[in-house]
Amino acid sequence: MIKGTTADFFPGKEVFHVSEANTPPGTKPLEIFTKDMKALFFVKDLAGNPTHVKTNEFNLSQPVAGRKIKVVFKDGEVLAGTTTGYQPGRPGFFIVPADSGSNNERCYVVTAATKEISFL
Repeated sequence: MIKGTTADFFPGKEVFHVSEANTPPGTKPLEIFTKDMKALFFVKDLAGNPTHVKTNEFNLSQPVAGRKIKVVFKDGEVLAGTTTGYQPGRPGFFIVPADSGSNNERCYVVTAATKEISFL
């Protein structure tokens, strides 16, 4: 897991760069190949909230934008959320997690890192 910031990530692009958090100024960004990733998480805060209990449940009092989807990664992790851009055959897609209390605002899921994708 690499924590940092990027200014050149684009879906479908094979490589992008991440400036790691807590490195000295002037440190060269890391070159990241999308094919080597599971997902890219766009977070609210790099520190996160270690006391937050993760859930894949939707808040029924809040309307959802897009289609509800469940992703099972090859490593067994399950992520539920909504998407407006999933299409089979594409290298990846964005998902907004169902867990509104999550530190993740949205995620770019690399399709090759998934075992199962289903609409809910």
